[in-house]
Order: sequence, then C-alpha cells, then structure tokens
Amino acid sequence: MSQGVDPTRRALLRGRFRPQAKVLPLPWALPWTQFSAGCTRCDGCIKACPEQIIVRGEGGFPTLDFTRGECTFCGQCVDACNEPLFLPRTLSPWSLKAHIGSGCLAFGKVFCQSCQDACELRAIRFRPVAGGIPTPSIEPADCTGCGACVAGCPTQAITVADPREERP
Repeated sequence: MSQGVDPTRRALLRGRFRPQAKVLPLPWALPWTQFSAGCTRCDGCIKACPEQIIVRGEGGFPTLDFTRGECTFCGQCVDACNEPLFLPRTLSPWSLKAHIGSGCLAFGKVFCQSCQDACELRAIRFRPVAGGIPTPSIEPADCTGCGACVAGCPTQAITVADPREERP
C-alpha cells in the first residue's frame, strides 16, 4: 500500500515549500520566451528603476515586486537595457490588471479601503452594502496594473496578473 513520497508535501510540512513566484514582466517587455532568451541578466534595469520594484527573480531574470511599491511607467528600465527586448513606449506597457482575492478584509466584514486610497486612478471602488461593510471592485478599463494597491493591502489579498491567464 506504499504510495511513495510527494516531495512538495514533505517540503510543505517541513516549512520549506515556497510556491514558485509568478514572473511579472517589465513594462513594454517582449513576450517572456523572447525576453528570457535575450536578457543577459546584467541588472541594468534593476539599477535604473527609481521605485526599486524590479528585482532578480527565478534564474536571475528581472521581475517586478509590487510589495515594494508601484510602477510609474517612467521607462527607465527600457532605456537602461542594451538588448532589443522591449516594445516601443508608444504602445501600452502591458495587459496586467489587479485582482482582489478572498483574503480582502472587506470580504471578511472588516472595514478597510487601503487599496482604494493607494490607487491614484481610482480604479478600485467600494460598493455600499446595506447594513454591511462596503466591498471592493476593480474597474478593468481604469486599472493600469501599476501595483500601487498591492503594497497598500495589509493582507496581501491583491495580485497583479494578465487577465488572459488563469489565476490559481
């Protein structure tokens, strides 16, 4: 009746399992397969980012960490790159959008509007609930995927991802 050992379960039980972080593309970056094939991992984009949200990710490739702040779309990461890995800055920087998960305090009947306060474009709105706590919703047309709401969320209930990709 031996079923073998699941190494991910064992790692989880020992506290060593870390789910693989989703790689968030830099603004205006080519699709990941092209970007990762051409990126020299020189850290030029990391050093150039005034918001310090570009970090070394899996394999040393640059990725975004919105827990550190938001992307202002300044384009300094693009300018710092010596490789042809970015689209023209006249195009949309990406298709990323914010998503509010079930860990949101408002969904747990606790008043919090930190994400709305962090969103300069007011893409996050709170709908009144009769006799209850207002609940958040994101207006996709207004959301730039900048990540300001991620750093502002006390429960880390907000993720930024491409809405065309499946969420966990």
